Amino acid sequence: MSKRLTVDRLLSKLGVASRGMSQVWVRAGRVRINGRVIRDPATWVLWPKDSVSIDDQPIQDSVKRFFLLHKPKGVITTHSDDKGRKTIFDVLPPDLGYMHAVGRLDQATSGLLLLTNDSALSSFLTDPAHKVMRTYLVSVRGEFTAAQATEAVVGVVDGGERLQCHTVKIQKSSGRESHLEAVLTQGKNREIRRLFKALGHEVTRLRRIQYGPFKLEDLPSGAWREIPIEDVRKTLRQ
Repeated sequence: MSKRLTVDRLLSKLGVASRGMSQVWVRAGRVRINGRVIRDPATWVLWPKDSVSIDDQPIQDSVKRFFLLHKPKGVITTHSDDKGRKTIFDVLPPDLGYMHAVGRLDQATSGLLLLTNDSALSSFLTDPAHKVMRTYLVSVRGEFTAAQATEAVVGVVDGGERLQCHTVKIQKSSGRESHLEAVLTQGKNREIRRLFKALGHEVTRLRRIQYGPFKLEDLPSGAWREIPIEDVRKTLRQ
């Protein structure tokens, strides 16, 4: 059955390019629908009934792929950066094709990042309604108490948003530094850093070790591993 959606969204969903890049291509006159050049990214397409081409090359649904990446600290989660900072796509091989990150990790955070060109899978993993758990190892300045762990689970309001952990386990606590394991069920911007700052503790180290059923384990920093897409779907159905 054909589905109606805008051409920029179509190109993004098929894994051809990001939505932003698709809009650039359309405005540059590089995209045709049924042989006609279009310049409005919001032009509707009935896919796959309509034919769509880029630079006169017909597009087709790309093979769906899924990767685990151990994102190094100091690398940003984006395709390009106008400040010239290193991105995750400088770490990854250029022949992987268009992939997008499932959620983000900020520049100072390391650990597990999921990458795919399957937008439906990405939407499932990031939808707050599904409460997919993300596990982090957190180091903070100062002694973190059991009472503060309880407060982190109850949640605090910062900038009009409620920030909270699903669970917090204290692994080590001293007057100088504390080490914790924190689990979130949604991915608000810099949530852990903001939450612990509101509780009076600066985060000094943050690493994600698990996202849903997918684990970082012994994957070295900067390395990546592909999981067959059917294995990913089977794992999520379990």
